[in-house]
Amino acid sequence: MDNRFPVCINTMKLTMPKLEVYYPSIGGISDINVQKKMNNTILNLVYQMIEDQGYYKNTETTITGYFEIKNNQRGILSLTLSNYAFSGGAHGMTIMKSLTFNVETGEEYSLSQLFKPGSNYVKVLSELIKVQIRERDIPVIEEFCAIKPNQDFYIADKILVLYFQLYELVPYAYGFPQFPISVYTIQDIINEDGPLGRMLY
Repeated sequence: MDNRFPVCINTMKLTMPKLEVYYPSIGGISDINVQKKMNNTILNLVYQMIEDQGYYKNTETTITGYFEIKNNQRGILSLTLSNYAFSGGAHGMTIMKSLTFNVETGEEYSLSQLFKPGSNYVKVLSELIKVQIRERDIPVIEEFCAIKPNQDFYIADKILVLYFQLYELVPYAYGFPQFPISVYTIQDIINEDGPLGRMLY
């Protein structure tokens, strides 16, 4: 398989009492160990999210989950997993997590690996988010200072999207605040060998 092309995505379904979660399974990669590594990472996150939402502790918890493929080109796969859990009360809670892979090696990228070593990516990205909060008039719960070094993110073509969990930045009603940042805006700090470098060059 030529790794510049999209990988095959199969939809899998995990079913347990009061639980129905759809998640992606990757196929069509010539190196079976790479494929297995990526699928194990996905499945581990699926089960981690279910555990984090109290499914095994509270028999009343109902969970539904789905996924979205955000990028599947140039050897980079980026996806999100979203789980909605309800265990009584006014409303349930949704969590969203993401994974970004190099489909040639099966490596999962952290946010820091997207940027040149030593570049102050936290400060650069935080300042861009502050501008968007102002321009988009986003009603933050408290003043935003900075992202976490391992802030949740995904890649969608030439856009890096940073996002926050429910209640992390804005009131529940506003959902998951997402901040798209063009690779051209942060071109000078991008790691050219990383996934954003591939999108850019």
